[in-house]
Amino acid sequence: MSIQDNLGVSLTKRGISRRSFLKFCTAMASMMALPPSAAYAMAETLAKTRRQSVIWLSFQECTGCTESLTRSHSPTLEGLIFDIISLDYHHTLQAASGTAAEAAREQAMKDNYGKYILIVDGSIPTLHGGVYSTIAGISNLDMLKETAKGAAAIVAVGTCATYGGIPKANPNPTGAVSVSNIIKDKPIINVSGCPPIPTVITGVLAHVLTFGIPDLDEHGRPKAFYGNTIHDRCYRRPFYDQGKFAKTFDDEGARNGWCLYELGCKGPTTYNACATEKWNEGTSFPIQSGHGCLGCSEPDFWDKGSFYKPLSASTWNSTETLAAAAVGGVAVGAIAAVVTRSRQDKITEGK
Repeated sequence: MSIQDNLGVSLTKRGISRRSFLKFCTAMASMMALPPSAAYAMAETLAKTRRQSVIWLSFQECTGCTESLTRSHSPTLEGLIFDIISLDYHHTLQAASGTAAEAAREQAMKDNYGKYILIVDGSIPTLHGGVYSTIAGISNLDMLKETAKGAAAIVAVGTCATYGGIPKANPNPTGAVSVSNIIKDKPIINVSGCPPIPTVITGVLAHVLTFGIPDLDEHGRPKAFYGNTIHDRCYRRPFYDQGKFAKTFDDEGARNGWCLYELGCKGPTTYNACATEKWNEGTSFPIQSGHGCLGCSEPDFWDKGSFYKPLSASTWNSTETLAAAAVGGVAVGAIAAVVTRSRQDKITEGK
């Protein structure tokens, strides 16, 4: 398939009908909370679009973000997205290695200067000139700066790239930082999560290719996926409002699907689409599997720790008010919303 082919041509070559493509666009528009008319606009725009050059850099990371994306199913939205783009460089997925791999990156930068999308996963070590992680003898720091110069936009994938993640956690021996700490002159879209949900990654790419940069929240995340807390959409929310909480992971409450708040669930302060998009073909997500949310899409989630202590004991200042309301089941949702927003405001003020 030639990079010069537009998407309509390339999909036809693969035997994918316009009807099937329109279904795909409708699903993507719905997933991003766009109006029905956006599906047709997306289909028309993408069908005429040449395959977008994408360079994917992986720095201090565990490959979990790539692993997440490759956990696709058939037929797959991810497969259609990768028909839309030309993935010209990716450490894990590319066939080339050594000199040939770096030549591919350099050629893609030259041929598509000012037009390619740069995707980055992993944090960037900065201590001692960034010597703690290098590729082809080039530090992650220098490679990011070099590759970002010609990028039209940058998508930081995963909590390591968006906030520094686990490599940045105390005592941060490599001086790890996020992409936005280094690059200041390019639009950056943060797709946080450890790792992010596959359809969130592809949904963001579809939006960038069709409509440009999506509406972002205060942390640079697309509001379509990070506009609500997991708690807001959690199927256990009614139990929270009723004051019904599991006390251990194997008690009667846990077996009955009661709220995991008292077991340390961070859903009330975590903004992500886990409760709606879910994982493994939409099968489940951590809370549905019986484990509380760790808050992995929020800044510094690892340092905050206390994964099995309720928020009232580890994070929130207004602990007594919230705990009392939770036990009594009185207007818990309203109080939680106020406390959550207060916490976010404090985070913003502390930037």
